[in-house]
Amino acid sequence: MTLKEIAREAGVSISTVSRVINNNSKAASKEVQDRIWEIVRRTGYTPNSVAQNLKQGGVQNPESKSRSLACLFARTPDMMTDVFFSSLARSIEQEAFRHNYILKYSFSSFDINNPATYQIIADNHVNGIAVLGRCDKQTLKFLKQYFNNIVYAGLNSLDAKYDQIICEGRQASYTATEHLIKLGHTKIGYIGETLYEERYAGYCDALASHKIPLRKEYIANVKLSSEDGYRGAKILLERCADVTALFCSNDITAIGAMHGLQESGLRIPQDISVISIDDIDTAQYLTPMLTTIHIPTQEMGQMAAKILIDRIDGGHRLPIKLQLPFYLANRESCAKYKG
Repeated sequence: MTLKEIAREAGVSISTVSRVINNNSKAASKEVQDRIWEIVRRTGYTPNSVAQNLKQGGVQNPESKSRSLACLFARTPDMMTDVFFSSLARSIEQEAFRHNYILKYSFSSFDINNPATYQIIADNHVNGIAVLGRCDKQTLKFLKQYFNNIVYAGLNSLDAKYDQIICEGRQASYTATEHLIKLGHTKIGYIGETLYEERYAGYCDALASHKIPLRKEYIANVKLSSEDGYRGAKILLERCADVTALFCSNDITAIGAMHGLQESGLRIPQDISVISIDDIDTAQYLTPMLTTIHIPTQEMGQMAAKILIDRIDGGHRLPIKLQLPFYLANRESCAKYKG
């Protein structure tokens, strides 16, 4: 497969393909970029590193060869519809490609017991794996049997000696909840997972630090999805919970919750404020635009790929833990409490 053949199949120019695979995010629309990367992934295309090296004045390395990585989606069974983790995987793939690596395959932790998936893992010929999202110790132990090099990227720190790229979910949740408190809200609901969840812990921390009691009737313990966000909002409404603001664990959950609230006749933010975490692209196109904590997804993916490749190449041996910053993307879905 050549650039010309990729361009022909994608229906774009060769220069567009070249710019996309060289990590120029403004080279084409997201749909075109996804189409190009799908072709690259399917055909196993890799850049001609020898030609690139000679063009840059380097010396040809006869032992240079293309290598490959894998991705494990640890928290979602549907890899294609989870916007946050699919964006994270795309960033890893693009950065890996720049280093002459390809993302050979991706799978979900929910599929590990599937015989076909298990066989792929057992017979894998990749050099390392990126684990996306919180992963239990049993799964990590299983992966260690088949992969020599592992990097983790997510919002929850792991109690394990692996390379980790973290954007602190507990502190991000604290910041989100405190934003609502500063707007005068004290009756703040929570929609999302609670067990071993740093985002729930951050919500509790913020309430405690401002001496606001934690009320069980304000908490909807649901999975992180738009369907469960919708269900979580309905649960709180059915309890007649008098919340004036909601903190949702991520944007997808918030989108479902907002739909459930609006369907029930509540106005956002006039009747109830909503805040979440991730800052996916869709967040700024909602009505109202969603206030959320921006997580640097692209940078997380880039650093995960770089650190994993550095470990593969023998660049470091001790586990690295890198923490990336977040910030509040203040938009339209939150308002001051009016009493």
